[in-house]
Amino acid sequence: MMALLLVAGPISARAQTPPVTAEVTIARPASHARAQDSSQVVVWLSPLDGEPIPSKSGPPPQIIQHNKTFNPHLVVVQVGQTVQFPNEDPFFHNIFSMYNGKRFDLGLYEAGSTRSVRFDRQGVSYLFCNIHSEMSAVVVALDTPYFAISDHAGHVSIPDVPDGRYQLHVWYERSLPDTLAPLSHPVTISSSTRSLGAIHVTENPNFTFAHKNKYGEDYVPPPSDTYQHP
Repeated sequence: MMALLLVAGPISARAQTPPVTAEVTIARPASHARAQDSSQVVVWLSPLDGEPIPSKSGPPPQIIQHNKTFNPHLVVVQVGQTVQFPNEDPFFHNIFSMYNGKRFDLGLYEAGSTRSVRFDRQGVSYLFCNIHSEMSAVVVALDTPYFAISDHAGHVSIPDVPDGRYQLHVWYERSLPDTLAPLSHPVTISSSTRSLGAIHVTENPNFTFAHKNKYGEDYVPPPSDTYQHP
């Protein structure tokens, strides 16, 4: 009984640990205004004290293909986790990523089927469909389980963070790396300090979702239903 109490004690204490929070705002230089939607900003903490890093558990996250859209657009995983890609459209998709993080090509696969990718290296993977140019998604693979994505109001809540010293990191798809780098700095998390405060992110005014297909070429426009006179 005493052994069970010793094992259960730390788990119970950790479950009662308040989350680490932050408040994100996104500035848009082109309009000189604050964005109304402050979601999709990734905030994470990398341990600096050399403590063992636990692994994420639970079912693998999914990025569903539906109505020629990836849902959700952004997924964050710990390195080593697998992401599933169910095709819920009544036609084929071809998901690929040829940039920076995990490079892969799932090939053509039909409606109702699912394919998976294990993200075994740290980095940002930009995902596209080789058939439908309007489809895009992002998988961010991190070497820590202490991460969260901001919601519409900019709230961030990172659960289960033990007390200690960490390096704070921020990533946003629509920001340039040079503007995000200065946001990284050491922080100390304790029972009395579990807020990261305000995080101000600047959007790149030249950001675009435009991209090439997996062969590095422009997408072929879909056939028009309008009859063209010779």
